[in-house]
Amino acid sequence: GGILEVTLDRPKANAIDLVTSRLMGETFRDFRDDPELRVAIVRTAGDRFFSAGWDLKAAAGGDEVDGDYGVGGFAGLQELRDLNKPVIAAVNGMAVGGGFELALSADMILATENVTFALPEIRAGTLADAATVKLPKRIPYHVAMDLLLTGRWMDVQEAHKWGLVNEVLADEEALMARAWDLARLLESGPPLVFASIKEVARAAEAMTFQDAMNKITKRQFASVDVLYGSEDGMEGFKAFAEKRDPVWK
Repeated sequence: GGILEVTLDRPKANAIDLVTSRLMGETFRDFRDDPELRVAIVRTAGDRFFSAGWDLKAAAGGDEVDGDYGVGGFAGLQELRDLNKPVIAAVNGMAVGGGFELALSADMILATENVTFALPEIRAGTLADAATVKLPKRIPYHVAMDLLLTGRWMDVQEAHKWGLVNEVLADEEALMARAWDLARLLESGPPLVFASIKEVARAAEAMTFQDAMNKITKRQFASVDVLYGSEDGMEGFKAFAEKRDPVWK
């Protein structure tokens, strides 16, 4: 009921053009704004490419590189404001360029054993813009710079070693089973706390520790203020005292 599975299906490489990006943005915006939806799983069809990223054929046909990607930026997730719900990327196959950046836009990444990641933009003389911002914050700086500056491939075991991938699964069946198990676990969790975690974590990247802590304790984050003023803010304590499972509203 509260889980949305989004599948990108654009043979042969699940590349993303402007129209597709705008549709994905609308989908994730609706997910963000629907109070009945708690968790999203992002996957793609096929097992060769998770996504090849930007659709170069569409670009050759007139799609502008700096065109209108839609409300969420490229692939619908990169720049979607206030998405304070968990998103799981279920990656199967090659995640290249913008496809890699799509996975980076999720909160957790599950991957199959055949997954490889690459940012080949450097070889085309262009910038992997979102990855250049995000990747050095997710894995060691020197490893991120290696990927960005050389465009080399990273296999799933190396990605897992650096903490980029949460879990490695044997195949697509195991991948999706695990993605749904994790989504169900999150679906049963406290949505207002999840919202607070995501808002604080995003903002804290650009703040000192003390400034972030002061803002939390003074309830200056909108989601934290909502949480502490809600029934859910006390429900966990009541459930513990009454020896029952919490019911999150």
